[in-house]
Amino acid sequence: MIGTVHAQPAQAPLVPVEWIGLLGRWPPLVALVFVAGATGRLSSPAGWVLSVWCAVALALPALRLLGIPKTRPSSAGSLADLGLALAVMHLSGDARSPLVGGVVIAVMQVGLSHGMRGATWGSMAAGVFAGSLAALGSHDAPSWPGPVVYACVVMAAALVVGGFSNRVRRQALDLADRQVLDKSRRWTGERRQRGRNAYRLAAELNSTLDFDQVTELAMDLSGRSIAEGAGEEERLTRALLLVRDGHLTVASARRISQAEQRETLATEGSLLAEVLSAGEPRLSHEPMNDPALHRLHSLRSARAVLCVPVSSGLVQYGVMLFAHPHEEFFTAEKVDTLQAISQQTAIALQNAVLYRNLAQEKQRFTEIQEEARKKLARDLHDGPTQALATIAMRINFARRLLDKDRGAAIEELGKVEDLARRTTKDVRHMLFTLRPLILESQGLVAALQQLGEKVGDTHQQKVILEAELNAADEIELPRQAVIFYIAEEAINNARKHARAEHIWVRLATRGDLFVLEVQDDGVGFNVGAVDASYVQRGSLGMVSMRERTQMINGHLRVESAEGKGTRITLTVPIRERTGQTEAEEGAPKPVDTTPG
Repeated sequence: MIGTVHAQPAQAPLVPVEWIGLLGRWPPLVALVFVAGATGRLSSPAGWVLSVWCAVALALPALRLLGIPKTRPSSAGSLADLGLALAVMHLSGDARSPLVGGVVIAVMQVGLSHGMRGATWGSMAAGVFAGSLAALGSHDAPSWPGPVVYACVVMAAALVVGGFSNRVRRQALDLADRQVLDKSRRWTGERRQRGRNAYRLAAELNSTLDFDQVTELAMDLSGRSIAEGAGEEERLTRALLLVRDGHLTVASARRISQAEQRETLATEGSLLAEVLSAGEPRLSHEPMNDPALHRLHSLRSARAVLCVPVSSGLVQYGVMLFAHPHEEFFTAEKVDTLQAISQQTAIALQNAVLYRNLAQEKQRFTEIQEEARKKLARDLHDGPTQALATIAMRINFARRLLDKDRGAAIEELGKVEDLARRTTKDVRHMLFTLRPLILESQGLVAALQQLGEKVGDTHQQKVILEAELNAADEIELPRQAVIFYIAEEAINNARKHARAEHIWVRLATRGDLFVLEVQDDGVGFNVGAVDASYVQRGSLGMVSMRERTQMINGHLRVESAEGKGTRITLTVPIRERTGQTEAEEGAPKPVDTTPG
């Protein structure tokens, strides 16, 4: 699993004068001990104090090298230096003793460590202590001029060292500020570059609506985005796995064999299932122990396998898989980059799927229009065209009868008139079904009522409409038109093939669903046998109804049995939905997005 990397606080770096202060104690201290011993001034108590001082001088740089403390030198070391120096000076009891030079060493160390302020306070403490010794007159302390001169010398040395330390510190701080500024500028530049790269990736991925091109671009862009140096992209194995029927199939890949790309990977108990379930990247260092990944032999040399989910909202399209022979290749920054690419890939795949579905809907709509045109041509050929030909023949026959049998001619003209009236009704019925104007003005219920009347008047077929009050009022007019054509197709099928005495058309609402039911008491049929023989029969009535049902996100159910009539039930959501999401259906589940 990819964990969050927490930055550890960095140890504060020391400036050169601080290192001099830590390491520069030893030479003057050793010299002080030798001089005091050579002049006979190194008493036993003073020797013990100098030993402790030497131990402190050794411990401070050692602890610093070990990272203790993690901040700059505190005042403890400086106070220890000054206190031990004053103790040595007290034990010597004489300003002429070489041990009083320890005070100068301590004050200079304080100046190096803490600058002008530390040197000033240290020199003042040393001067006050020397003056106290002179005033008390203990230990053969010299007269007043000696301590005063001594204190002035110590203060002057402290001021020089403190000023030097301050100057070096300012230079070091200026250098650190410049480094921080340069680092900030580099970080800002890298962030802008990453922003430009993300924009370029989004532009490239969304530049096409072709599903296959999106998968290929996702592989190319992901490799270029995280490759380090020339040839590094060639070492990166990667694949885009898409969900299909609960399994993952390879849609596009690099450095994976063609045979492996035909593999279907089950996700149960594998890293892939964990990624799909959690919706977060996962990292594995043992891909061959994974129940799904071990089937991809191209991953045998990989020491790090990263799986990134490709999802949009609650819809999981699949997983982007990346493998590399270096165990530490996938840094947090690269994971962030690949997550951004996977999100853009999901959006591009979603657009490609929507475009493909739109193209399929357009194709189905064209086929429906073509079928309607063919049906109109057949109806015109079988109905009005034949009737007009018959009328012409009968008029010709009646014209010849006028000279021979006037009564028979008048009778024949009456039959021609009846045929013309029936033909007019057929044409008007066809025009009504092509565009029922009443549907646009009064709605679906009125249009179906008029359709039943026309079928009864034209074909002597009894159609009974049973509709709830305002059953279809909340449905948009374009969807009402589709429902009308489905009902008209069902009524025509019952009239032509069922030999039914009655056809019932029922309209009702059930919650947020609208239900249309067309039932007849005819001979019925075997639904499975009829569906299987549709291609050979050349009739697309049932196919047309199902395709129109898909256009309005509905559900069509056909129930029939031989000798028991037929019932066709259409269920449609009252409020149109642009697309059913998994949130509406319940728990999230993989979606089939593969082409075809």
